[in-house]
Amino acid sequence: MLELAILGLLKERPMHGYELRKQLAQRLGLFWTVSFGSLYPTLKKLERRGVVEKVAPTAEERPRRKQEYRITDAGEADFLELLEQLDANTLEEEKFSLRLTFFRYLRPEIRLRLLERRRSYLHERLAQADRALERALRLRADTYTIALMRHGVNGINNDIAWLDELIAAERVRIAEELGVTADAEPGATSATDDAGTPRPDIEPPVLRRQEPQA
Repeated sequence: MLELAILGLLKERPMHGYELRKQLAQRLGLFWTVSFGSLYPTLKKLERRGVVEKVAPTAEERPRRKQEYRITDAGEADFLELLEQLDANTLEEEKFSLRLTFFRYLRPEIRLRLLERRRSYLHERLAQADRALERALRLRADTYTIALMRHGVNGINNDIAWLDELIAAERVRIAEELGVTADAEPGATSATDDAGTPRPDIEPPVLRRQEPQA
């Protein structure tokens, strides 16, 4: 994942190691922290693969300029390949959040596919969390354990609702590009569990081509 983060930042502009670490901490620090002990070996690895390269300073800059790196054409292709991966590991919280940081570089249909896969993954986690909560209630677990488990269920529900909004917006964007309208599938509803907690399960919209005005 560090390779993806480095390539994504270098797509914006060349940076030296210290600046890369600073940007990683400022923009991705919520997801993980990066040490120089892992950053520089990764940069060397990417350089050996030909996906990043050192920027040669001018004669005037050489004495005072730190060594900068920039992404290569091979790195651009490598970055998109890493960003578009759809294996199960990419759907985990930390890795998906990193991908979302660079979603602007993806085609809308790829963004939609990733968002829908993440939502399906969360629905599976929600079902597991619900079963665990029911079991804990049945076994009369203590109040704080129950509260923590309910907090987890609510958090997953909130994430699903947030993804529903992103997915709906992405579908509208795709529909506009295709010159069609996105209508909600008839009968689509948001169910609730026994406790009244929202369980969003929005069906894909039906795309209808816009008829020319008479």
